[in-house]
Amino acid sequence: MIDIIHIDQAVTLWINKLDTPALYPLWLGLSDNKIWFPAYAIVMGFIIWKLGWKKGILVSLSLILCVVLTDQLSGLVKDGVARLRPCYNTWMVENGVIIPYGQAGGFYGFFSSHAANVFGFAAASSLGLKLNGKPVPAFAWGVFIWAALVSLSRIMMAAHFLGDVLVGTVFGLCIGTAVAYLTHLLLKAWK
Repeated sequence: MIDIIHIDQAVTLWINKLDTPALYPLWLGLSDNKIWFPAYAIVMGFIIWKLGWKKGILVSLSLILCVVLTDQLSGLVKDGVARLRPCYNTWMVENGVIIPYGQAGGFYGFFSSHAANVFGFAAASSLGLKLNGKPVPAFAWGVFIWAALVSLSRIMMAAHFLGDVLVGTVFGLCIGTAVAYLTHLLLKAWK
């Protein structure tokens, strides 16, 4: 029988050990959600500029809804599942997980709120532009690369296992896509 938890631990440990002290500030910066608010504001301003006030404001509100949904629902799951983060997991610590800034947040990490938030935001914002006839491929590439780097930062900081990040990514993409399509339907009805 395949032991998925042990595989997740081993792969997470391997990825985490690729880290170097020179990159610690990068991972810390990407993980710091205080930096996200100005980035979110810039993206929303760009969306309003591209779509106009009426569509832009509605899409921007949908982005806020998306982040709130992914954040709150992931918190509920963390408390229910109660899976320790790598920095609190005895096996991970004994096998040398790198914890560059000390232990992360709460004890539980399944699934990653950071990954859910950023991938939900990426999906909802890029689809919000695309569904409304203003696709911007460079924007989509940029926002998804940013989401991937934020998610990777959580592994590098020993805050999440790879499985936590992957589930958070899928959850965020689903919520972001659903919110974008609902927003598109609202915009069509609003015409």
